[in-house]
Amino acid sequence: MPASRSALAAWHFSPGAINRLLPPWQDVQIEQNEPLRDGSRTVLGLKVGPIRIRWVAVHEQVKPGEQFIDRSIQGPFKQWVHEHSFLDKGALQSDLRDSVEYQLPFSPISDIFMGWKIRSDLAQMFAFRHRRTRDDLARHSQYSDRPRRTIAVTGSTGAVGRALCAFLSTGGHRVLCLVRGGSTLGPDEVRWNPTGEWDASKLEGIDAVVHLAGANIAEGRWTAARKKVILESRELGTRSLSEAIAKLNRPPSVMICASGVGFYGNLQDGLVDESAPNGSGFLAQVTQAWESALQPVQSRGIRVVRMRIGIVLNARTGVLGSMRLPFLFGAGGRVGSGRQGMSWIHLDDLVAAIQFAIEEKTVSGAVNAVSPRPVAQIDFARALARVLHRPCIAPLPAPIVRLMFGEMGSELLLSGQFVHPKVLLEHGFRFGYATIDDALSFAFGKMK
Repeated sequence: MPASRSALAAWHFSPGAINRLLPPWQDVQIEQNEPLRDGSRTVLGLKVGPIRIRWVAVHEQVKPGEQFIDRSIQGPFKQWVHEHSFLDKGALQSDLRDSVEYQLPFSPISDIFMGWKIRSDLAQMFAFRHRRTRDDLARHSQYSDRPRRTIAVTGSTGAVGRALCAFLSTGGHRVLCLVRGGSTLGPDEVRWNPTGEWDASKLEGIDAVVHLAGANIAEGRWTAARKKVILESRELGTRSLSEAIAKLNRPPSVMICASGVGFYGNLQDGLVDESAPNGSGFLAQVTQAWESALQPVQSRGIRVVRMRIGIVLNARTGVLGSMRLPFLFGAGGRVGSGRQGMSWIHLDDLVAAIQFAIEEKTVSGAVNAVSPRPVAQIDFARALARVLHRPCIAPLPAPIVRLMFGEMGSELLLSGQFVHPKVLLEHGFRFGYATIDDALSFAFGKMK
């Protein structure tokens, strides 16, 4: 690992580590995650086929900076003992050793029929875990000489928000989650109101705020009522947060606000960067209003980053999550002409880009959070089919898309743009997953 033994151990002992280690292609929910100490527990809800299994592990022989053991007391295995050891190899290098002893139910009969599959699944899972751990440590090491920060995040329960909060936690930062509901608040939760007044005094003195909240644009047809919800969730929510932050006596030094590449409208040809003008269409209208709502923060002199995010690749959520099942059944292929641009970014590169924007003070204004290699829709479909070992032969004609999804289908499925991350590249950001094949392979645990 590209970090000291103490940094490697600290990463694993952070509250966000369990989230970073769960394979994204599996349906796993964290039900309980107690701080690592002898006798504490981690409880996971694991879906295997149609059945949801509760997996309860007790932590034993916990030695901060050295090791800990997870022993399963309930779950899919008759026996499961997992020892995590952190070994010193010098100032900036260490070894991570995972030792697992397990026994299947109904062994030895189950070993004959399922043993090979379990071994293959574990090899796939640990290859993923080790790569993500290594990548996270490398990202954090870039800023290891800087003070740890307190960062407020809206939209922390979404796929991007959960990943970001976990990633920041493993870097030693304190994360404050801005939440709307719930009768009680945790020690690191602050209640906010996207559409009205709220008490922002608990944000005094924080270092940064990341605003990710907004209604799902792909949830149902775009009726007039639904379009109003989408627009107001971004415009009113952003303005409410901006005004509250601008009134603080000790405001954060930077605000990162999510936006989208839909800002540029439907562009079939050519590569566009952050200098391109606002396009036409509903999404272009939404993103324009979204970004304009940041004016109170900008007027206060706070550095603002308008992060125009492309299609985020995560195996079970968003666009990729909705495409996964049809492709597994061999029903994937070209949509419309297939020539429309898909500007995408792997989830891990997105959270790293947000960290980069927080730490690099010269980054401000519009920032395209996309891979430097956008692809046409048909090339995206072919890459996904390759990773899932399925054919790519089932076209979805444009008239069918319009009939099924209306305006939403026209803008989300039949339109697109080829977007270039000029600002990130000029400031030295390095993508971990620059090609669509690498990104999809990692998302589904198909690393070579």
